[in-house]
Amino acid sequence: MQDYLLLLAGLVVLIAGGEGLVRGSTSLALKFRISPLVVGLTIVSFGTSAPELLISLTSALQGSPDLAMGNVVGSNICNIALILGLTSIIYPMGVSKNSRLIDWPVCMGASLLLYFLTLNGILSWVEGSVFVLLLITYNVFLIRKSRKENTRLEGFVAEKHSKNSYLRDIGFISIGIVGLYFGAEWFVGGAKNIASLMGISERVIGLTVVALGTSLPELVTSVVAAFRKQMDMALGNIIGSNVFNILSILGITSIIIPIQVSPDIIRVDMVWMLIITFMLFPMMVLFRKITRVEGFILLGTYVAYVVTVMK
Repeated sequence: MQDYLLLLAGLVVLIAGGEGLVRGSTSLALKFRISPLVVGLTIVSFGTSAPELLISLTSALQGSPDLAMGNVVGSNICNIALILGLTSIIYPMGVSKNSRLIDWPVCMGASLLLYFLTLNGILSWVEGSVFVLLLITYNVFLIRKSRKENTRLEGFVAEKHSKNSYLRDIGFISIGIVGLYFGAEWFVGGAKNIASLMGISERVIGLTVVALGTSLPELVTSVVAAFRKQMDMALGNIIGSNVFNILSILGITSIIIPIQVSPDIIRVDMVWMLIITFMLFPMMVLFRKITRVEGFILLGTYVAYVVTVMK
C-alpha cells in the first residue's frame, strides 16, 4: 500500500509541477511575441515533458535503463495514439500547413534517428549531444519564424499580459521545477517497488504505467485546448512533446549517463512508435484535420499495442 501511495503522490506532484512550469513559461513566452502554436511546440511541450525528463534521468542514474527508455518510447506512443485519439474524438482537430510541412517531419525524423542510433544497444553521450544540438536548432528556427510572422501579436501581448509580473511567472516556474524533482523521485521509487513485487519487468512498467502517468499533463493540456477549440496548441503540444521526449529527455539523460537499450524495446516498442507516428501523416494530409473516425482508429491502435506489450 505504501508503494501505491508513493506512486500516486509522485504523480500528483508531477502534474502540479508541470502545471506551474507551463503557466509561468507560457506567460513569459507570450510577452516575447511568440505565437500560441509555437508556445505549444516549445514552452508547453517542454513543461508537459518535464516529468518524463526527471523520471528518465532518475531511472538511468538508479540503474534502471529499461524504465528510462521505456518511459520515453511509451509516452510517444501514448501521446499520438491515446491522447491525440481522445482529443480528436472530442473535437476534430484542424491541421495547419506548418504542422504538415515542418512539425511532423521533424517528429518522424527524430523517431527514425533514435531507432537507428540505438541499434547497437546503447545511446552514448555523443549521440545525446547530437540530439540536444538538433533540439536547440529546431527551437531557434521556430521562435525566429514565429516572431517574424507575428509582429501583430505585440499589441495583444501588451493588453493581455501587462498585469502579470515577471516575478510571478518566475515563481510559478521555480515551484514547478521543485515539484517535478520530488514527484519524479517518488513516482520512480513506487513504480520500481511495485514492478518488483508483482514480477513485472521494468520495461513493461515504463511503457505502460509510467508512460501513461507522465503523459497526463499532455492529456489534460490537449483535452482542455480541444474544449476551448484552440486546436493549434493541442496538436502542437502533442507533436512538440514527442520531439522533446526524444531530443531533450534522451539527449540530456544520455549525456549524463549512457543509456543501455534492451533488444525488446528496439525490436518491438520502437517499431510501434515509428508505425504510429507515420500513421499520423496521411491523417493530417487527407482531410486537413484529424477526424473523429481517425481518432477512434488511433485509440484502437493504442489498445492493440498495450495488449501486445502485456502478453
